[in-house]
This record gives sequence, structure tokens and C-alpha cells, in this order.
Amino acid sequence: MNADILVASLHLSLPEVTLAIGALALLMIGVFTGERSSGLVTWLAIALLVVAGVLLANTGDGVAYNGAFVADPFARFMKMLTLFASIVALFLSAGQAKIFGLDRFEYPVLVVLATLGMLLMISANDMMSLYMALELQSLAAYVVAAMNRDDLRSTEAGLKYFVLGALSSGMLLYGMSLVYGFTGHTGFVEIAAALTADGRSLGLVFGLVFVLAGVAFKISAVPFHMWTPDVYEGAPTPVTAFFAGAPKIAAIAMLVRVVITAFEPIQLDWQQIIVFISIASMVLGSFAAIGQKNLKRLMAYSSIGHMGYALVGLSAGSMAGVRGVVLYMLIYMVMTLGTFACILAMRRKEGHHVEQVDDLAGLSQTNPFMAVVLTILMFSLAGIPPLAGFFAKYFVFMAAIEAKLYALAVIGVLASVVGAYYYLRVIKLMWFDEPAGEFARPSGSLKLVYGLSGLFIVGYVIVGGPIGAAAEAAARTFF
Repeated sequence: MNADILVASLHLSLPEVTLAIGALALLMIGVFTGERSSGLVTWLAIALLVVAGVLLANTGDGVAYNGAFVADPFARFMKMLTLFASIVALFLSAGQAKIFGLDRFEYPVLVVLATLGMLLMISANDMMSLYMALELQSLAAYVVAAMNRDDLRSTEAGLKYFVLGALSSGMLLYGMSLVYGFTGHTGFVEIAAALTADGRSLGLVFGLVFVLAGVAFKISAVPFHMWTPDVYEGAPTPVTAFFAGAPKIAAIAMLVRVVITAFEPIQLDWQQIIVFISIASMVLGSFAAIGQKNLKRLMAYSSIGHMGYALVGLSAGSMAGVRGVVLYMLIYMVMTLGTFACILAMRRKEGHHVEQVDDLAGLSQTNPFMAVVLTILMFSLAGIPPLAGFFAKYFVFMAAIEAKLYALAVIGVLASVVGAYYYLRVIKLMWFDEPAGEFARPSGSLKLVYGLSGLFIVGYVIVGGPIGAAAEAAARTFF
């Protein structure tokens, strides 16, 4: 790589380079100013992520680092979503850090490093760069899950996440080694060319299965979902809000790029795997959430189900399908962050947080605004028209129907009907049950997040046109 190529590569990856240098600078600020710098480092981390977003908006298209990194409209759109989700997660934790034992300067630094890994995952165009980016994100996430050392549940969540994450990384690496062995390449474009020229072999299909299994773990798709409920429940709630948003967006974007770019010539093979994972995730997410008493566990199973719905769009393997996936992840992110802002606001006047579903009883009488917003979010998560969640499901199901995947679309609709039960149960508790107790007045930051998310969900019918056009431009990258 000569100097000109290196300079061009650095320019294309300027947001990532900025985050890497900024994270090291924040670490030094934290080290030299001590534990008191937690609030300062958090706000500086938010500013750094905003700067990365501005740089990203002004970055062109191209391939960098000898094909290992790609910048295109799809990457730009998904990176913007990832940065936004990380910014909101840090913003939510800014006023709650002390309560949840996150008032350490390392927390925002680790979130920035995890976000850097996610941006690199989205732009990865080679198996090696994909793995390095995935591990950067994962290692930071393991530590963040166990950040509250005084809480046994948090420590247990971090350990479970690490052990199962190491297993998934091993599966991913094994799959990559098989793909390399049978194609002679690690670059996505080169793998696709080799498959077009030589066709597929049984060994390569095994490699594909292991690669998809490793990625499925990151999006908590069935049957690699087992870590999700325990980690969601055990990790501090601001950390859970972070896990529920940005990493899911990055992992789905990475999966789209892998199957549409590298394995496009063998679409029939990966399509069968994605359809199976999608159906399993939708069904388990719908039925397993019914008996949940803890709101964070409920949101974990809800997340598993929603990843299944997003994969319905990917199963189509078409431009309409990828567009549906992109829109789904945007709307899912807003719904999830809004819901977790409401969960963070569930604090009794005595000062302790509660997270049981029954604690929401009678919320319409004690905090009408929060009850209205949470009702909107629950209806949207259930896919009730004319809210944004309905359009998210509509686009992925229509893409599946266009691809003649009728059974998949029907199962998706039926799973949505079952899933609506546990969302409606939360609404019933808030509006028809006697108050279980009054919550303390929520902070302004929490009100802002759940208020704006509710506004977006209701107003999506107005702003959906430009957003849909941007999603279509992102999807056109591959077709």
C-alpha cells in the first residue's frame, strides 16, 4: 500500500479514525483527572460521537485498505443509525450513572470503543476485518455488561455474555476458515467471484452455516439467543438500553453485507438458513415472552422476535427486502430506546428502581404522559396501524410475498398476533388496574427521549416518505 492509497483510505475511514483517537484521548482525561471526571468524559464522548456523525455525512464512497473496508450509501445510513443509538444510550446514562453504579470514566470510553467496532463491522468487506471489528465491539460489551461490580446480577450477566460470546466467535472463525479453504479468498467480492466461477461445494455450505451461526448470536436470533434474557435482566438498565439498540443495527447490517455481497451466488443456500432462523425467532419471541414478569426480560424476548421479523426482509434477497430491513431497524431502534427510557423512569420516591411488569399498574393515574407514550410504544411494537411499527412489519412482509415466501409471511403475521398479547397486557395494567405506587418525577433527559420517540412513532406517516427514499438509496447499493 503506497502513500496515496493510505491517505485515500484514511479519508474514507475518517469517522472511525476520529473515534479511535478520541477514545484514547478520553481515556487519558479520565486517568489523569480521576473518578470525578465521569460526567465530563460522558459528555465529551457524546460530543465525539456527534463529530463522527458529521464527518460521516461528508465522507464519500469507495474501497479502502486493499478492499478490507468499504464506504457506500448502505454503510453510511446504518452507521448513522448506530451512532444515533449510541448517543441516545449515553445521554440516557448521563443522569442515571450513579444510581446504577456506572459513574466511572471507563464506561463512556468503552461505549465509544464498542461503537467504533460497530462502524467497522458495517464497513467490513473482508472476513478478517469483519472478525477484528466484531471482537473490538464484543470485548468492550462484555466489560460494560459487568460494569457494576457490586451487583451480583451484573457480574453474572457479563460472565454469561463472555462465555457464550467466545463460543460464537469460535464458530464464526471455524466457518471463515472453511470458506477460505474452499474458495481461496477472504474478501467478499473475491468469494462471490470464486463461487460464480466454481460453484458451491458441501464444505463451503458448512462454512456458510458456521458463519451465519456466529453472526446470529450477535443479533440474538434463535437458536443462539440463550444469552439475551439473562444479560438484558442482569446488566444495568442504561447498558441494556445500549445493547438493545446499536449492536443489533450493526450486526444486522453486517449480516446483510455478508449474504448479499459474499454469498450472493448461492442465495438458495443461505436463504433457507435465514428463513429457519427467522421463523424460530418470531415464534419463540412471541410465545416465551407471555409468561415474563420482568420488563427487561420481556424486552429481551421482544427483541428476539423483532430480529426474526427483520430477517423476513433479508430472506427475500431483493432490493425491497433490504430496504425493509433498513427501515425495520430504524423504527425498532426508536421504539426500543423510547421503551427503555420509560423503564429507566420507573423509580420509586424512596429512590430504588423497579422493573417488574406489575409495577406499571395504574400508571395512567399517577403519570398520564408517560402512560400515553408507553401505550403508543407498546401498540407500535405490536404492529398496530397507523403507527410506525405497523409500517416496519408491512415492508418486510411485502418483500417476502414478492419473493413468493408466502408461508414465511403468514407465520410472521400469526406470530405478531400472539406477540400482541403481552404488549396489550402492559397497556391493560397501566389503564385499568389500581396504582401499585407512584414513581418519582422522571428526569428531563428521560422525558425528552421517550417523548420524542412517541412523537416519531405517531408522526411516521408524515415523515415516512423521505426516510423510505433514504432507505431505498441505501438498499440500492447492492443491486
